Amino acid sequence: MTPAPLKEIISIEDLDKLDIRVGTITDVEEVAKSDKLMKLTVDFGDHTRSILAGIKQERENPSEIKVKQALFVLNLPERKMAGEVSQGMLFDIGYEDKVIPCLATPEKPVPNGCRAG
Repeated sequence: MTPAPLKEIISIEDLDKLDIRVGTITDVEEVAKSDKLMKLTVDFGDHTRSILAGIKQERENPSEIKVKQALFVLNLPERKMAGEVSQGMLFDIGYEDKVIPCLATPEKPVPNGCRAG
């Protein structure tokens, strides 16, 4: 893989606008109307969200991520896809570079809802 060029410089204020938090994936379900999407139920400590992620074709067994902690972007508008609503975005590594994606995870367990940054 050849690393992509760096993106344009942003301010620390721009970075502070992102709400990236740790959540535990408590369930992984197929989205019937999609060849790519899986519906993740994610525990953020004080609430649970449904987050759609295009991981169905990236993993032999998408359910293997159940009970794992990962990073999610939470302050995005809800988005309807394949008849389901996504309330955030899985923050994974590799997809944009055409590498088999993996979860961005904390090195040790932390409380659900912990903010990144």
